[in-house]
Amino acid sequence: MRKFNITAACNPDIHYMVDLRARLSDIKGMIDDGQYFVINRARQYGKTTTLNALERFLSSDYIVVYLDFQFLSHEDFQDASSFVAAFARELRQLRSCRSYMSSEIQDRLKMLRSRQEKEYVLADLFECLSDWCDEAERGIVLMVDEVDSASNNQVFLDFLAQLRGYYIHRDKRPTFQSVILAGVHDIRNLRQKIRSDTEHKHNSPWNIASRFDIEMSFSSKDIAGMLRDYEEDYHTGMHIAEMAQLIYDYTSGYPVLVSNMCKLIDEKIAGSECYPTRSDAWTKDGILEAEKRILTDRIPLFESMINKLEDDEKLCKLLFSLLFEGQNIPYNPYDASIHLAVVYGFLKNQEGTAAIANRIFETMLCDWFLSQEITESDISKAGALEKNQFIQSGRLDMELILKKFVEHFNDLYGDRAERFLEEDGRRFFLLYLRPIINGAGNYYIEAQTRDQRRTDVIVDYHGEQFILEMKLWHGEEYNTRGERQLCEYLDYYHIQKGYMLSFNFNKNKQTGVKTIRLEGKVIVEAVV
Repeated sequence: MRKFNITAACNPDIHYMVDLRARLSDIKGMIDDGQYFVINRARQYGKTTTLNALERFLSSDYIVVYLDFQFLSHEDFQDASSFVAAFARELRQLRSCRSYMSSEIQDRLKMLRSRQEKEYVLADLFECLSDWCDEAERGIVLMVDEVDSASNNQVFLDFLAQLRGYYIHRDKRPTFQSVILAGVHDIRNLRQKIRSDTEHKHNSPWNIASRFDIEMSFSSKDIAGMLRDYEEDYHTGMHIAEMAQLIYDYTSGYPVLVSNMCKLIDEKIAGSECYPTRSDAWTKDGILEAEKRILTDRIPLFESMINKLEDDEKLCKLLFSLLFEGQNIPYNPYDASIHLAVVYGFLKNQEGTAAIANRIFETMLCDWFLSQEITESDISKAGALEKNQFIQSGRLDMELILKKFVEHFNDLYGDRAERFLEEDGRRFFLLYLRPIINGAGNYYIEAQTRDQRRTDVIVDYHGEQFILEMKLWHGEEYNTRGERQLCEYLDYYHIQKGYMLSFNFNKNKQTGVKTIRLEGKVIVEAVV
């Protein structure tokens, strides 16, 4: 049987995969038009898998030169002669290409590789490549994966400049039909990583690249197709469309998160004590369990993202503002921090606003920020000390949590400055909640309702969901409107009981917890 894969590239013969044919056809359209472009996406976003599939997809129409710069060492980028020899070496080792080369081209590549006659320069390599493109019976497509491994080397920039020159003058000098470079960073911005002088800081050697807008994340339909293949093998009886939508809701189609969730359900959760069969595991509860396990594992993707935060203070502040301060930040691709956050997978453009890329990242980031202060936080210690009273027969008592939080919050922070509380009040509740649900539940912040006035938090605990609206108090009229909005949200989730937590900074405020009934729903309201 095939498996779900989360390491390296996927192979359709041994792995469950989404159907890539539509996006491959779109990419081929760009190649047919002779476009040069960059596929830059965050780590583990399926770039290599896409290139592997594209190589097969193009094989009947083009000669495909598929190189991976991971095979080139640091020494191969020391100077032009070393790079020429390494490039010729890798090209000659591609058996699929040799059959399309004349003996003369093969001999010239062998000569470039050996470096016996002289120290060759990039012009020697490109003259050979141009002659090959001229005599080849089909157009040649050059694909280079992992170009980030070369991005800090001047010789690579010179290589890009040569490609650009041949592209500009391709009516006079035969060259590749298309060039595709794949990596995390946008190659058009590489020069500023290497040279700091003003003259060359923004003078990109790859400004001929076309915009690559083809969607590489998975839609719920894509996920459903993969699950359908799985269901044909195992006959679990799962509701495929529902499972696909739930997986999409938590991952927003980030490829490795989708595969990781499916792999956990198939290999770890199915057969466990709570989910003895695959039919038991491929349920909403099974998906929530998979999400919890992803967030409690040390996975390479999360470690890489956290390393980026630790190295970039501005990026860290940007994400903190989005997560905890309710900042509505316009999406501006020319803002350096926003651009990097998108490159590394943290953010996405959601209708002109910067938003966290998916629910799993959101919870992971919240947990990481909270972990910086959770051991020293008085409110977090209070939640941990009283944890047992909030769990009865395996169920979470959210109403009691709110009552106790109001007491502790007023005792600890009631005399603090208003500005301090406005910026940090909602974070304090998550600090209080985290040790209570730790190990058995998770939470995420609903991006569509997050702003400076209102934030909806959804808590999952042992398969039960709690909808909690946290907001700043802006009068009775605003509060009443919030109650109705919460009722609408409860209808969407088919839940009868919801919770509101208001931070009121009026001098004459009345704190405490009350219960009201509205539109057939029960709403527990807490005010601090």
